Amino acid sequence: MNYIVLDLEWNQSSRKEEADSGLHFEIIEIGAVCLNDSKVMVGEFSRLVKPQIYHELHKITSRIIHLQMQELEHGQPFPEVFKDFLTWCGEDYIFCTWGPLDLAELQENMRYYGMESLAKGPIPFLDIQKLFSIAFEDGKSRRALEYAVDFLELEKDIPFHRAFSDAYYAGKVLAAIPEKVCSNLSYDLFNPPKSRKEEVKVVFDTYAKYISRVFPDKAALLADKEVISSKCYICHKNLKKRIRWFTPNGKHYYCVAHCDVHGLMKGKIRVRKAVGEEVYAVKTTKFIGEEEFESIKERREHAREQRKKRKRRK
Repeated sequence: MNYIVLDLEWNQSSRKEEADSGLHFEIIEIGAVCLNDSKVMVGEFSRLVKPQIYHELHKITSRIIHLQMQELEHGQPFPEVFKDFLTWCGEDYIFCTWGPLDLAELQENMRYYGMESLAKGPIPFLDIQKLFSIAFEDGKSRRALEYAVDFLELEKDIPFHRAFSDAYYAGKVLAAIPEKVCSNLSYDLFNPPKSRKEEVKVVFDTYAKYISRVFPDKAALLADKEVISSKCYICHKNLKKRIRWFTPNGKHYYCVAHCDVHGLMKGKIRVRKAVGEEVYAVKTTKFIGEEEFESIKERREHAREQRKKRKRRK
């Protein structure tokens, strides 16, 4: 399997009132490198996209990527460039990006032009920014690409902030990340699961993730047994909750359950919007210690007090 390390540059309207409601960010450059299964760079892709929507570069875009509109006029329309890009990718590959945004913007542009989706459901990919943090820092921080290049003492032989150069450097960072860390897949959710069969259930070294199918509304989602269940992802037993599901903000829900063998397990549900009123859940579960358990208890009590205050105001 090859690694397709992708980077995009995009433009937007300089005036909010002139923005196209169907596409806020128009891709103007696609850059990528291909690494083989040994993480050796074996291919390059770099193409400019001729703008069809925004014919004036936003001042921030122009300043960061050092491109002129005259250069873009020599490019080709997005559908043509993207078709060539997919052909270049080949058959057996996984997308890799610095951060989670590029695949979503890529698919927004595809949808705008009525192109066939990359996938019917979630797309597994490697978020190199996240993997760098897991491999070399705390797993939570998110660094700039140039920081990672400097940290790893990689040679800086071309300028940053163009699609190809950033893909090139991201590929070099990926090559330096231990193979075991690369098992931490991310999932692009531009197209969330539509059916139970498409739902994602995956176990990593320190936590498990579940991505539900879409539901008509939040009430239906939170009534689903699979969504609100607490099951040990090691021994697969249904667990009794020590703290039932609660929410401090209406978007994130927390609980704590207890496994007789593996201890306290925290659950977190993030409610995400799909199309219209539809929603889906991203649930993570991980084992915690007594200190974090007590912290979650305090958050629950604070949430209760806030709810009481709101009721009294009414």
